[in-house]
Amino acid sequence: MVGDEVKISLNQDGTGNIEEIKPRRNYLSRKAPRIKGAAQRGERLEQIIAANVDSLIIVGSVMQPNFNNKLIDRIIVAGESSHLNVKIIINKIDLGKSEINFWNELYSSIGYEVMLTSALSKHGLNEMRDKLAGRKNLFWGASGVGKSSLLNSVFPGLDLKTKEISAATSKGKHTTVTTQMIKVNDSTFVIDTPGIREIDPYGIKKEDLGHYFVEFDKYINNCRFNTCTHHHEPGCGIIDAVEGGVISPERYESYLNILDTIEDGMIF
Repeated sequence: MVGDEVKISLNQDGTGNIEEIKPRRNYLSRKAPRIKGAAQRGERLEQIIAANVDSLIIVGSVMQPNFNNKLIDRIIVAGESSHLNVKIIINKIDLGKSEINFWNELYSSIGYEVMLTSALSKHGLNEMRDKLAGRKNLFWGASGVGKSSLLNSVFPGLDLKTKEISAATSKGKHTTVTTQMIKVNDSTFVIDTPGIREIDPYGIKKEDLGHYFVEFDKYINNCRFNTCTHHHEPGCGIIDAVEGGVISPERYESYLNILDTIEDGMIF
């Protein structure tokens, strides 16, 4: 997979052979789409996106397409379950500022580093470059949010392909079609990925999902039941925290939406 560290041997004609794939420090994955013949059996495969990642950079845009917090939260769960360093970029801030402060404050308040950027106005690009330095950075987000445009602006010469937003749907069109890792200097790598429309994190039990919402940590031990799913159970510390205004309803709604996709106790 992209990001794997391997041992190779070189042949005289310049070709090479992979002799060994070294153990992965981590990897990011999601639940793959259902394959023909497996739907009736409920089987879902794991699709690995990249391995040995230092930072997961989740990119959303203010507009064109509109900021999709539910998709952002699903990607966060995938990153947290893989123990990755998660950062969030809110891009295209030149298009409008009506909701930027709300989402910036929400995610910053629960501990995530948020960067505000614009490839057009160049806002935030120097900060972004500094945050990527010396790391292997995986960029992930919806189609059209500007991942490739940002990388082109921060690292001139990459020449990653970009496309205009669909006028009919206001959604992005797939431009990057394969995941690729690019070395931008001696110590910094970026992994550009195809845009996604939806994602289901892989291999998570219902009773464990709350552990990947970082703001739940303070209140999970207040639940009456050890296997509480924070949905309907009496004496739930998470529900009490939502009703008390210390956990945002937007994040709790995202939690419930993901919970609904977990079948038979675990996403598989």
